[in-house]
Amino acid sequence: MKKIFSLFDLRQNVDYKTEVLSGLTVALALIPEAIAFALIAGLSPLTGLYAAFVMGLVTSILGGRPGMISGATGAVAIVIVSLAVSHGPEYVFATVILAGVLQVLAGVLKLGKLMRLVPHPVIFGFVNGLAIIIFMSQLAQFKDPAGNWLTGQSLYIILGLVLLTMLIIWGLPKITKAVPSSLTAILVVFGIVAYFGIDTKTVGDIASIKGGFPPFHFPAVPFTLESIILIFPYAAIMAGVGLIESLLTLNIIDEITETRGRGNKEAVAQGTANILSGMFSGMGGCAMIGQSLINISSGARARLSGIVAAVMLLVFIMFGAGLIEKMPMAALTGLMIMVAIGTFEWASLRTFNRMPKSDILVMVMVTLVTVFLHNLALAVIIGVIISALFFAWDNAKRIRARKHTDEKGVKHYEIYGPLFFGSVTVFNEKFDVLNDPDEVVIDFRESRVADMSGIEALNKLTERYLKVGKKLHLKHLSPDCRRLLHNANQIIEVNIIEDPQYKVADNKI
Repeated sequence: MKKIFSLFDLRQNVDYKTEVLSGLTVALALIPEAIAFALIAGLSPLTGLYAAFVMGLVTSILGGRPGMISGATGAVAIVIVSLAVSHGPEYVFATVILAGVLQVLAGVLKLGKLMRLVPHPVIFGFVNGLAIIIFMSQLAQFKDPAGNWLTGQSLYIILGLVLLTMLIIWGLPKITKAVPSSLTAILVVFGIVAYFGIDTKTVGDIASIKGGFPPFHFPAVPFTLESIILIFPYAAIMAGVGLIESLLTLNIIDEITETRGRGNKEAVAQGTANILSGMFSGMGGCAMIGQSLINISSGARARLSGIVAAVMLLVFIMFGAGLIEKMPMAALTGLMIMVAIGTFEWASLRTFNRMPKSDILVMVMVTLVTVFLHNLALAVIIGVIISALFFAWDNAKRIRARKHTDEKGVKHYEIYGPLFFGSVTVFNEKFDVLNDPDEVVIDFRESRVADMSGIEALNKLTERYLKVGKKLHLKHLSPDCRRLLHNANQIIEVNIIEDPQYKVADNKI
């Protein structure tokens, strides 16, 4: 049996008991969220459960981050809800398949490296916002079917069970780590409710999870250009949202476990899982940070835990629905609240007086967008854009010019800092064309031309010196700058007089 398991695990010395028990805990935690997200998307509960099974199984086997859990997610549900309402589930399945194809292409093209562009304040904001969302989503368990807050005995019962669950999860590891505290908490609360016959909300009160093996079929959608045009925008957004959330979750798990996952492999796995999810009547999905943290905090580090979680979820659907539907929601609510507490980057609050104000603004902005718009991809994109603008602004102010005139009467401008679109204005202000001597040297030893705006700035500057009959030299341009200038000569006329060392103005280059 261990030889079979070893086919799915890259690590040696896997703790099989921990992996199996952790996978069982994750399977229980997947059920209410998969149902809720399916309902949000306007689909049947089984659509979310089938997605959680397929996504979890495929990514656990093929993914680039052992121990990470994938399934149906709220981010995907929000993307496809309007399509589900207007055109039905078959178009959703086709969209999921197309999104999977796009994700596979992203992995093959190695676009996972783009996650390097996500600054740490954005990750902090993303994680904090997600923790708040996880916590806020649990508040629904403290309301009745009409949406009113529970009062009296009903409130005290669920509140007491939730606190008991949290206490066990917090306290048991201090006594023993022989069994996952999360699973123990769920079983204890389940046992108390069953033994004493306590009347409290259960999984079955949300929806029935009884079903069979996910039915395989190709979506009943006409294969026409009109259909592709209809579903492509949804598929592109879903693919982007799924990859962003999955790769950010991968980075977070990397930090916790002090190991390194493979982003491009995970992208291919997510795409493959979504393709199969669409073919097996699932709503698609991506990595789930809450369930992933449950898995990691329970001690799981290998692929086996994710495989067990997916298989056990299917077992619950096919054979154990009657028992699982009796599980008190209070136990799962307490578990998810503890996940939210563990997810939140409390250390980020202590850095408010130490981090640059721009980083704090980015972190807060990403958190707010995540919480209020529930759009994780948009939050990350906004954070990256704002961070890039702050970076450009800071670097635009760093360009300097040290000036001196040598014994031959030649004036030298030694440039420091990058010449790009943000620094062009400050760069132009450094030169006194009318009052400069007849020969001027601009030294780029400590600078570089970064973009077309920098090239155009040099072009305009050389034109200004030529008009007044003065000679301009450009010195110490780096090889990449010279290539950029040479290529630009095919588009615009860059009036570079000469570079004594590199001969930039030589037409033979």
